[in-house]
Amino acid sequence: MKPAKPEETQTRARASQSTQTATLAEIARQAGVSAPTVSKVLNGRADVAPATRTRVEDLLREYGYRRRRAEATRSPLIDLVFHELESAWAMEVIRGVENIAREEGLSVVLSESAGRLTPGRTWADQVAARRPHGVVLVLSGLDESQRALLTSRSIPFVVMDPAGDPGDDVPSIGATNWQGGLAATRHLVELGHRRIGAISGPSRMMCSRARVDGYRAALETAGLPVAADLIKAGDFHHETGYRLGLDLLRRPDRPTAVFAGNDLQALGLYEAARELGLRIPEDLSVVGFDDLPVARWVGPPLSTVRQPLMEMAEAAARLVLDLGRRQDGGPSAATRVELATSLVVRSSTGPAPL
Repeated sequence: MKPAKPEETQTRARASQSTQTATLAEIARQAGVSAPTVSKVLNGRADVAPATRTRVEDLLREYGYRRRRAEATRSPLIDLVFHELESAWAMEVIRGVENIAREEGLSVVLSESAGRLTPGRTWADQVAARRPHGVVLVLSGLDESQRALLTSRSIPFVVMDPAGDPGDDVPSIGATNWQGGLAATRHLVELGHRRIGAISGPSRMMCSRARVDGYRAALETAGLPVAADLIKAGDFHHETGYRLGLDLLRRPDRPTAVFAGNDLQALGLYEAARELGLRIPEDLSVVGFDDLPVARWVGPPLSTVRQPLMEMAEAAARLVLDLGRRQDGGPSAATRVELATSLVVRSSTGPAPL
């Protein structure tokens, strides 16, 4: 066996020390800076050289540093981060977090990561400077360095409807997406439909994949083929529902029913059907997902899977505040909560045409 190199020995020594509680003075000594400089990094101050900031952040992560409760004076804020901030869907989530924030005498700071699944580095520094009670991320996540940054500042975070696998140690709130896709498609099968299309959300998102998996399971259970060409990957936007709806409905063997991955895409599908002279539900049955308020107002009112968005947001806000109240500043084990979905039958679904 080769003897360990000096740098390997040093890394092992640090790894051993990382299980202990590191002080600012110890981290400052390792980084070759003053304790006030480490404090500036912890507080998200801009007046620190990038190379110094990186060196200090690496040591904070290496030592597993967590700010002591006495140091962690919090601002009366909850940070709410969306990967895209638009539509009535986001409004339901905002209302839910606002409900809990109001009860606790807190305010909500909204951020958007412009479609990215993780916020930018600038956002993480801003959060460190704000020192909120907690962070709720919606259809988003954090990379390793961002997680370490929040953990070192004792800022808890919860992911709502995680885009990917959040990890075993990340608290998250979701819904029974697979069950919802199953219920929506089973409803169409029971109405006699045999060619059932699907317009999903982005395939990179877990909720989208789960809904389509539920759709497939319902077809397979009914002994119906799963036709890959009847499954279209969308992006949860109205325009995509319209465009992919035209693709499906212009086929000579078009589906007689479509399960849309969310209500906005279902409404785009409505527009495509009208353009092609198809009546809903006489010629085409449509089921959405979410049960946004608009689902009750359109003509005909939309059958959809109710996802309890406001309740999910309230649960995420409560959880992140509960985590912040724990003496150790975080959970001893990951918390995963899934709220039930339910099928709401309205007038957009009917028997399959003869």
